[in-house]
Amino acid sequence: MLLLSVQTACWWFLGLDMTSKLYPLIIHVPVLLLFSLYFKRMWLLSAASVLSAYLCCQAPRWVGFLAGAAFGSGLADHIFYVVAVFLSYYFLKKHVAGSVRELMEQSLNSRLLLLAVPLFYYIFDYVTTIYTDVLYRGAKWAVQFMPSTISVFYFVFVLLYYAETQKQAALQRERDMLDTQLRLAQTEFASLRQMQQNAAAYRHDMRHHFTLLQGLASKEQIEEIREYLRTAQSDMDAITPIRFCQNETVNLILSAFAAKAKQAGTLLTIDARLPDTLPFSDTELCSLLSNALENALHACEYIPERNKRMIRLRVFSKNTKLCIDIRNSYQAEPIFYRGLPVSREPGHGFGTKSMAHIVEKHGGVFQFFIKDGWFIFQATA
Repeated sequence: MLLLSVQTACWWFLGLDMTSKLYPLIIHVPVLLLFSLYFKRMWLLSAASVLSAYLCCQAPRWVGFLAGAAFGSGLADHIFYVVAVFLSYYFLKKHVAGSVRELMEQSLNSRLLLLAVPLFYYIFDYVTTIYTDVLYRGAKWAVQFMPSTISVFYFVFVLLYYAETQKQAALQRERDMLDTQLRLAQTEFASLRQMQQNAAAYRHDMRHHFTLLQGLASKEQIEEIREYLRTAQSDMDAITPIRFCQNETVNLILSAFAAKAKQAGTLLTIDARLPDTLPFSDTELCSLLSNALENALHACEYIPERNKRMIRLRVFSKNTKLCIDIRNSYQAEPIFYRGLPVSREPGHGFGTKSMAHIVEKHGGVFQFFIKDGWFIFQATA
């Protein structure tokens, strides 16, 4: 009410033209001070709010001008302007205000970006239409100012949006790495638990084996003893994890995927000759192999003929470089985008990006390609 009274007094004593020129001092500056000092808002946030509110009045103003021109009446201009203001307020409060508030509170860059366009428009509007009439006289610099400003801020927005998407992609890779590490830990625990259960079962049965062997030995049945030992050895080999390499962590992962492949009816061939020194940490290497083997198993699931489900893994050292070659048969030919296979299923495809990130992180090179009916992933680091 106080601001409205001041505005009315200025209009009454100074006239409409002078009141319009003093409007920033009698309305906008006091509102800015009110937000900052009374409501304890940051100065930059308060300025962005006031200037954005001014900018939001321009669409209702245009609606009023359009109605006034259509009906040839100044009263229609004012009526349509007031109605449009209330409609704009309802729409902006319901659909826009919350999002803008969150953006403003995120960072200083967000506040500066959201402040810049309203500020430039505010200055432009007062300089060209209130303090002067250069816009209405058609001065070229005035006519081209706002389109130029909009184009500049469009490219600024593109750059900031790209930076934000890159940040989100990096966060997604980190989340994917953490998910992979969790799956690796769960797989290792499951393998260790199974080995512990098998060992406990064999310890429990050991005394029965000794009792039977003692009985056969007392009867001097040597051939039966040999046959029994061969059977016991086969049983132990069946429950003992296959040793693919000397790295215990990698060996557990490969053993787990070998079991998964056998259960899925997929022939998995593994030739893992890891050097003593690795360019990756155990976690990164396991993440790389796990993502690749998981994708390969997933691709083989779509092949109807089980005898055509094949995966081949080779890990070896060449010229002090670690080389990885993983290939699998497939049913549907993969689609590639920028050298990476694109998943046809929503929510998938982060595994290959994580693989690429791990290799590039250590200065390595990689490629995905198709050759002779194989989908192949090769990496060197």
